[in-house]
Amino acid sequence: MTKFLFLLAGARHNGNTEALARAAAAALAPDVEQRWLRLDDLALEPFVDIRHSVGAYPPLEGHADTLAQATLWATDLVVASPIYWYNLSASAKQYFDHWSGWMRVPDLDFRARMAGRRLWGITMSSDDEDRDAAITGPLAESLKLTADYMRMTWRGLLVGHGNQPGDVARDAAALERARGFFLAN
Repeated sequence: MTKFLFLLAGARHNGNTEALARAAAAALAPDVEQRWLRLDDLALEPFVDIRHSVGAYPPLEGHADTLAQATLWATDLVVASPIYWYNLSASAKQYFDHWSGWMRVPDLDFRARMAGRRLWGITMSSDDEDRDAAITGPLAESLKLTADYMRMTWRGLLVGHGNQPGDVARDAAALERARGFFLAN
């Protein structure tokens, strides 16, 4: 069974990145399970690296446990993050920082269990399409490197263009790419 987890990492509810993600998800087959989580609604404490002092991390609780369990539930993880200063949003970065601890929680086997899953990215750029590679490159590379390290499969980045709320509705090319994004990969 294919299970998509959409992690909404924008600072705006119902923003352009979320709208683009929902357009892409609409093309998934009806038997594909979908779960949508807004990272700001499941805020994580700042990550503290204790691996060299304590070693093992304590069992997960609260939002960290909710996010870790949802992540392990998914066969496909979709990070929907607008570009903020050329990379992932703060909530998405915080989420990935916590993976360092989750890999060290006894009996969670987080890294081993993530191997073979698929990682996707969806973003919006307020810049012009001619500069896409320069603007979206750091975000895409962060996700690709994460996938590689975790032995996941990187499935690519869907990019839309716009700045003001609702601009994605005017990006016909991005909406067309969205319809086939999960199908073509």
